[in-house]
Amino acid sequence: MGPAKLPADARIGRVRLRVADLERELDFYRRALGFEAVADGSSAAALAPPGGRTLVELVEDRRAPSRPPRTAGLFHYALLVPTRRDLARALLRLRDTGARLHGFADHAVSEAIYLADPEGNGIEVCADRPRDQWTREGDEVRMTTDPLDLGALLAVAGTAGSHGLPAATVVGHVHLETSDLGASEAFYARDVGLDVTVRSYPGARFLSTGGYHHHVAVNAWNGARGLGPAGARGLVDYEITVPGREAREALAGRLGGRADPSGIGIRIAAEEGGGHGDRASS
Repeated sequence: MGPAKLPADARIGRVRLRVADLERELDFYRRALGFEAVADGSSAAALAPPGGRTLVELVEDRRAPSRPPRTAGLFHYALLVPTRRDLARALLRLRDTGARLHGFADHAVSEAIYLADPEGNGIEVCADRPRDQWTREGDEVRMTTDPLDLGALLAVAGTAGSHGLPAATVVGHVHLETSDLGASEAFYARDVGLDVTVRSYPGARFLSTGGYHHHVAVNAWNGARGLGPAGARGLVDYEITVPGREAREALAGRLGGRADPSGIGIRIAAEEGGGHGDRASS
């Protein structure tokens, strides 16, 4: 019998970030991306697109140290919008609000805009191409990093002006920096139960379930030599949502409460009724 596999309809849920200045972070997420605070306390906030699910949780610790360079942690997390037009409108909002953009890319399977929040947490805003337009090379999904045609993208924005992220936005994937690429691949493939979708990209691994291009990516591009200090700013943990309590218990049993090799915690949530019913997490 082979290693256990994550159910095909598992997905990435919420990401939780430790920040030093909650007010500044909230201003950015509201202004640049159009998030709403669905729960807002004195030291924490839960953020969602209007009418949508909570996608980002912010926890304030004003004494938290910065994550040192060349340590493991977050590379970026991806806010996946439903359509290319949604991506174009998100780009208009980012431009109109003066957000500093770090780059753009055409990944063949998706189109992406890159930026960071005020504390340096990397964010990708992206839209997938239809799956029937993806290609494979052997047992890998073909992914590229080509220039994004901004003119063609903006041409589909329409005339309704800029918008925040639509309600159906989800966290498409998390991309992590690791000091041990082999250990990270083994953890996500063997213990979490993801399939490796791209192994040929230099210094990186991409993994998913259900034939998706990637739900988790890990890279060793920054020469990370270890973990940052405990309690540093950045990604605290993220959530994997699985269909039903039995799948949640199976994944929880395999992980045993462990963080991944980059020191990132994983929360497990169960959704009943095909992903739209009751939600319970551990």
